[in-house]
Amino acid sequence: MPQQNRAVVATDKGRIRGVAEGPVVAFRGIPYAASPIGPLRFASPQPHPSWSELREAAQAGPAVPQGPSRLERVTGHRPPNWDEDGSLTLNIWSPQQVLDSDPARPVLVWFHGGGFSSGSGGWDWYDGARLAELGNMVVVTANYRLGPLGYLYLPQIGANNLGVQDQGAVLRWVRDNIAAFGGDRASVTVGGQSAGAFSAFQLAVDPETGNMIRRVIAQSAPWSLEPQDPRLASQNAEAYLRLLNLEESASLGTALRELPVEKLIAAYRKLAADKAEFGNLAPPMYPVLGGAGIPFAWRQALERGALAGKDLLVGSNQDEMTAFLGFDDSFQNFGREQALRLLANLHGDDAQAWYGRRIAQSPEATPARIVTEVETEANFRAGVREIAARHAVDGNVAYVYQWDFLPVPDPADLRATHCGELPFLFGTFDSYLNSPMLGRVGPKTDALWRSFARAIAAFVTTGSPNGADLPLWRPYDAESDAPVRHFS
Repeated sequence: MPQQNRAVVATDKGRIRGVAEGPVVAFRGIPYAASPIGPLRFASPQPHPSWSELREAAQAGPAVPQGPSRLERVTGHRPPNWDEDGSLTLNIWSPQQVLDSDPARPVLVWFHGGGFSSGSGGWDWYDGARLAELGNMVVVTANYRLGPLGYLYLPQIGANNLGVQDQGAVLRWVRDNIAAFGGDRASVTVGGQSAGAFSAFQLAVDPETGNMIRRVIAQSAPWSLEPQDPRLASQNAEAYLRLLNLEESASLGTALRELPVEKLIAAYRKLAADKAEFGNLAPPMYPVLGGAGIPFAWRQALERGALAGKDLLVGSNQDEMTAFLGFDDSFQNFGREQALRLLANLHGDDAQAWYGRRIAQSPEATPARIVTEVETEANFRAGVREIAARHAVDGNVAYVYQWDFLPVPDPADLRATHCGELPFLFGTFDSYLNSPMLGRVGPKTDALWRSFARAIAAFVTTGSPNGADLPLWRPYDAESDAPVRHFS
């Protein structure tokens, strides 16, 4: 490709022009599906029309419609920048020399978190330039429909795990187009954090998409969150329709497609508030078991060998649940009996045992701190060990990490909280300067970024997070926690 045109790439729908940003070329806001508006709202993703003129790919597309994140006090506030029209887009970062050379480079397709209710692959939090340069690889991020637009369960009108279907459409777009960006379609790692990690795993075990995936990265997946039971999903859909005064609509699909999207989002916020239970991570709408793209839950997937042959890197943060519980003053003042009642509500007869094990390990901890540790273990860390052990026992390779970095200062006492590793994957510290989870940025944080991101990049590139000047990271062995790599 000539030097003067190296930022111009031909996709299957038309030519696009990216922006050279130092050693990396960024292509932002590339449509992978038609805008989900009008008759395409609550419909499976459809092909985007072709274009004949050169399309500029300098700016990320808008986020999908959504309400505020429930973790804003942890990650920092994001001003609204959403629009239903033009929201199904992806972004690519490719080192300049990759566009001009052979062989093709490995690809990371990364899905953002946000509880299936918020987030955008186009936010500067997830700018892939530094990671692409560091790993000499191609990085892709993407939007997918969220909240009721992505997970309202009304199969009779076409609303069937639409966010999952969007993610599948991203992978098919990558399969068909990534070679033009220097990427190797045969070496695709799918990764994500939180809800994005849940999604990455489910995409890897779905027969419809799993054959496009070679490796999986799951950061802080909520392993306690099984795909939603279709009966509960239908009940929540009915409650949602009542909030919209549409429960008796004769033309339900038409009525939902004609409503202003702001009304759909407002009703979902009300539903989420009505259904909220303290300590319960589940939103009212998220991927439904047996629906499109979710043939089985993760334990069943492992039992069936659906992840066999794929390399896995999985981890959690030491203090995940401070993000969800740390800002509730009444909870922080819980006594022992209140803590036990809460755990009994969440875990039934296992509550006393959970509490007893933790208080034996941390006798000086407050009841609130014990509950936070128990819930981190129950919702995140236990699943990490279980999935890694099962995958390894079957003869596959699994690598496990734990994020232990403590921000300084830490006025909210978040410690190594949920989302805390994100700036260290993408190296986007400047995008989190108002975030209490990060603390002060300096030489220590820069060194930790290089250590963590280089290990992740090595895994994407080779299937192993090891390499020159990187500490040895051995595959997981269920008999010993020694192979767990701690990042602090």
